[in-house]
Amino acid sequence: QVQLAESGGGLVQAGGSLRLSCAASGSIFSISVMGVMAWYRQAPGNQRELVASITKSGMTNYTDSVKDRFAISRDNAKNTVYLQMNSLKPEDTAVYYCNAKALRIYWGQGTQVTVSS
Repeated sequence: QVQLAESGGGLVQAGGSLRLSCAASGSIFSISVMGVMAWYRQAPGNQRELVASITKSGMTNYTDSVKDRFAISRDNAKNTVYLQMNSLKPEDTAVYYCNAKALRIYWGQGTQVTVSS
């Protein structure tokens, strides 16, 4: 089993920045085979959507709406993935979820990000 613990959400004004962190803990074997880690988000009334993903070797992928504003990174030694969010917009308001693929898919509990206009 793997547990994912997110942190770093909060309230910020439009144009501001936040950095989300997601630390994986639990089964050493499961963590050792963990591959892609990602951030998803879900706004009220909307489906959960992929924001960004990163492979173990560092290849990244972003949804178009966050390209050039968000940056995903990963510290394999700390089993942690980060999401640096800059130039935040009100439409970025959502609950952000960490996701990891190991022997199965794991989800964190989510962290609220609210961007005021």
